[in-house]
Amino acid sequence: MSAALHFSQSYAEAREKFLAAVEAAGLDNEPHWHPLLGRDGERLAMDVARQGAAPGEASKLLILSSACHGVEGYCGSGVQIALLRDPSWHAAVKAAGVAVLYIHALNPHGFSFWRRVTQEGVDLNRNFLDFQHHQALPANPGYDEIAAAVVPAHWPPSEADEAVLKDYAARHGERGLQAAMSGGQYAYEQGLFYGGRAPTWSNVTLRHVLEEQGRGAQDIAWIDLHTGLGPSGLGELIWAGRDDAAAIARARQWWGQKVTSIYDGSSTSALLQGLMWGAIFDACPEARYTGVALEYGTVPWSEVTQSLRGDHWLEAHPEAPAELAAQIKQRIRDAFYVDTDEWKQRIVEQAQETARQALRGLGSPA
Repeated sequence: MSAALHFSQSYAEAREKFLAAVEAAGLDNEPHWHPLLGRDGERLAMDVARQGAAPGEASKLLILSSACHGVEGYCGSGVQIALLRDPSWHAAVKAAGVAVLYIHALNPHGFSFWRRVTQEGVDLNRNFLDFQHHQALPANPGYDEIAAAVVPAHWPPSEADEAVLKDYAARHGERGLQAAMSGGQYAYEQGLFYGGRAPTWSNVTLRHVLEEQGRGAQDIAWIDLHTGLGPSGLGELIWAGRDDAAAIARARQWWGQKVTSIYDGSSTSALLQGLMWGAIFDACPEARYTGVALEYGTVPWSEVTQSLRGDHWLEAHPEAPAELAAQIKQRIRDAFYVDTDEWKQRIVEQAQETARQALRGLGSPA
């Protein structure tokens, strides 16, 4: 089967394919219904399918999740469906004695509406802070300096807006600009990479899923599927856990020395805060955890950021002309989903290898 057949052109199509693949594999799906409807009036859900032993009975668990950043779900969903349709993958799972949890569309609202953020306007992967104890939210003085230019008053941005960003990059470097823009900020609700001031629906729902499905697991691996950073079609394995030398070393034993880290500067990603993987330590504190974000490149970072700036501007300006709105929406989807057969083939091949490496890692002695 061509890899392209696993991918979709809408959230509704992706969900339909996922549910069909789950059923064909003889598995059950548990939908966690979202409170809002999708772009085309469809119901939205965080869908959860489990392969292997039930919660409380499996000591080893592999989590495969998609659409943490909604529009990135076009890629992640295709990967999940490709695995579910692959008999050799099912045989490998059975032989490894590992339970596999497929979490489809962590952020279904963003998936449906071609947005990276949740319905609350929040970057889910900056939202996992301890809001309960009213700790001071992290400051981002770099973003403070450029906020008005990042999401400008008019679209396209003015020369003055672009000059602000160029000046910041001249003083702090391109990596410094990326860190200020993408590291996470908690002051500008309509800004980029906004982490929110309370847990989002996706945050709360995912925690429930992890608590329920992680029961009894002593060894948990997590591959979270992303797009938007790095060379087109290349999957970077970014360590997704604490700055723990032993755990990072274990990840490199499983997946090779190519595993990068935001802590030592080896990743294309900036140092981030409020990351989603933090939930696993709350939900399954006794388990040994090994996780990566599988981050596929699409288009240059400058184009990714322009697409996000336009999308956030559009959200603040619903009166925008229909033609301009359509251009902005197409641009953001294209920035996170390369809709070519060649790109999709590369995505699936790398995901299959990464998933099998996780099975072998889980099967090795602790």
